Amino acid sequence: MFFDPVYFLFMIPGLLVMLLAQWKLRSTYATYRELPNRRGLTGAQAAEAVMRQGGVYDVGIEPIAGELTDHFDPRAKVLRLSAPIYSGRSIAALAVAAHEAGHAVQQHVAYAPMALRTGLVPVVNIGSNFGFLVLFGGLFLQSPTLAWAGVLLFGASTLFALVTLPVEYNASARARELLEGAGLVTRDEVDGVRTMLNAAAYTYVASFAASLLTLLYYIMLVAGVGRSREE
Repeated sequence: MFFDPVYFLFMIPGLLVMLLAQWKLRSTYATYRELPNRRGLTGAQAAEAVMRQGGVYDVGIEPIAGELTDHFDPRAKVLRLSAPIYSGRSIAALAVAAHEAGHAVQQHVAYAPMALRTGLVPVVNIGSNFGFLVLFGGLFLQSPTLAWAGVLLFGASTLFALVTLPVEYNASARARELLEGAGLVTRDEVDGVRTMLNAAAYTYVASFAASLLTLLYYIMLVAGVGRSREE
């Protein structure tokens, strides 16, 4: 069970896709962090301008350690930007900061998929902590009901990854629209912003693909055990 070779048939493609997406993101980021934006805006300034353009006035912006650790915290209503983005004046800083600001605008306009994703967080946390134990506990105890409960817990993570896709793509679309609407990018910079945001979006597609493959493997595993018991 623990060394099932079929497992690797499901996991290796997902792992390769995720590694490729991460490589694409980092190589694109390395390119555009060296290109200054023509207005000389820092990422923090761009994020603030995008939020104002989107009608958001109650979200703070603060620096955070690391690289590409940027995120919007909807509960604390804070944009947290890594140092190269927060104080950087590159096209990459502009794109990443605007994308995170796009999430703040989503919350402001009550964008439904974002609300759904936020609501799934507690369930996903439970699944991440206990899904494996419940599933394999069910298999060990030969309890299909318990094993399927574990599958459902894993399924919440896959659903979360799926719901994340429209949230991230919509945030990127809002970022581009608001950057242009506020006059923060020139025409030739728009392509760079789009390339940077698309590279980031691919990582979420890869995460969903990997999560789906994992879920399919566990479904196959539990269904196979169930058939064996019936025989």
